[in-house]
Amino acid sequence: MVTTLLVFVVALGLIFDYTNGFHDAANSVATIVSTKVLTPFQAVLWAAAFNFLAYFVVKDHKVANFISKIVFADFVDMHVILAGLLAAITWNLTTWWFGIPSSSSHTLIGGFAGAGMTKAIYMGTNAFLAVNMHYIIPIVLYIVLAPFIGLIIAYIITIIILHICKNARPAAAERWFKALQLISSALLSFAHGTNDAQKVMGILYLSLIASKIIGAGAAMPEWIPLACYSAIALGTMSGGWKIVKTMGSKITKITPLEGVSAETAAAVTLGFTEHFGIPVSTTHTITGSIIGVGLTKRVSAVRWGVTINLVWAWIITIPISALIAGLLFALLRTVGA
Repeated sequence: MVTTLLVFVVALGLIFDYTNGFHDAANSVATIVSTKVLTPFQAVLWAAAFNFLAYFVVKDHKVANFISKIVFADFVDMHVILAGLLAAITWNLTTWWFGIPSSSSHTLIGGFAGAGMTKAIYMGTNAFLAVNMHYIIPIVLYIVLAPFIGLIIAYIITIIILHICKNARPAAAERWFKALQLISSALLSFAHGTNDAQKVMGILYLSLIASKIIGAGAAMPEWIPLACYSAIALGTMSGGWKIVKTMGSKITKITPLEGVSAETAAAVTLGFTEHFGIPVSTTHTITGSIIGVGLTKRVSAVRWGVTINLVWAWIITIPISALIAGLLFALLRTVGA
């Protein structure tokens, strides 16, 4: 039976996807705005369109399935899901307010895991028995691997392009790369949609199972992916301009050529991880790619002080989100919501 709590959880899930969109809009549009290929308004419309296009292409939902299994079913109920979503939205809005490009993916994962672990404590068992380490370990590994893979691919692509275009006229080359950046930005926005929209799909799917609307192992209702892709696209259209400034200019100065390299590298990395169903951070991936293009000039071209601050934000996102979710779960249990 559809309950008020289920409706509230679904609404919160879509609100999270919306905040994910405007929080992570910078991932898709920062380089294309900083190189003046598109205006900010044009860029977010462009990115949102390709976010939503993923709905028509991706049908396997491997990442959604991955997310749904990070907490064992015995420790999942509507309060766990509600607390996890509230924690993720709280951290997303906090980091957006301060212009910190943290991971929407990892705050959702941390919130869900933290609420599940707190429920385990309430049940009188070890908190770590609630989380499925088979799924948690790859997530933790790819906090490091995703940006590193993006960095390496971006560095290689940039070196190859520089070698091919070494005799090209600068003005003509810049025109070509501004045109190519439309394609690379579209690829990144599409990859962002395929990866990030699926995370809330997994949570909403679990909420239907927890409410006994559908049985475990049932097919995902089609309205879930449609709603999630729509919400993330609408969020992207809203933009997150504080984070755009950080990503587009504070890490390193980006040219159209380097924008093409960074966006292509990030899209390839996200495509690879989505193929294997591994939920990674779009934010981490594009940041690593931007660093990679900066390193082709010189090590000092990267503003390492800014980069180190970003890494600290990445490190604390999962544990802080887990802590917030645990406190919210305890509050919900106390008030009997």
